[in-house]
Amino acid sequence: MTSASDSPVPPVSNQPLSGSATAKPRTGADPSRLADDSGQGKTTIASGVVQKIAGIAAREVSGVYSMGGGVSRAFGAIRERIPGGTGTSQAAGVQVEVGEKQAAIDLDIIVEYGAGIVELARAVRRNVIGAVEQMTGLEVIEVNIAVNDIHMPGDDNDAEPAPATTSRVE
Repeated sequence: MTSASDSPVPPVSNQPLSGSATAKPRTGADPSRLADDSGQGKTTIASGVVQKIAGIAAREVSGVYSMGGGVSRAFGAIRERIPGGTGTSQAAGVQVEVGEKQAAIDLDIIVEYGAGIVELARAVRRNVIGAVEQMTGLEVIEVNIAVNDIHMPGDDNDAEPAPATTSRVE
């Protein structure tokens, strides 16, 4: 995999997208696909979209128990208990910086005990880059992964019943 600093980015052309652009390997994103500005309109992708894609792609990798640090997981648990809330956020533990053509992603993960962290990080990075680049056309220049905790199989205290307080919100 090459990084953005290994090779200069070629100038963007205003040619329409060809069907073969999706068949190319995603190691160096096709600049014409990134700048979908062909005179018929411009496509922009919100950072929340990239966040959600990256979060889902990271969770797909076996060995990732959960996403986020202690604070973001606590807020996620509160959000799940609010009726009508959005439930578990796919963006918990994911921070992104999105430009016109590139994205940088930071992930906070909790790993299952026994998983090889180095190999797991490689698999997460590969899956996130592939998903974000394939779905958005943005070049992912880096995926930084912070392993915040290890989940032990007997540590399923997350499944304890909710307190018996009445909710103010219905």
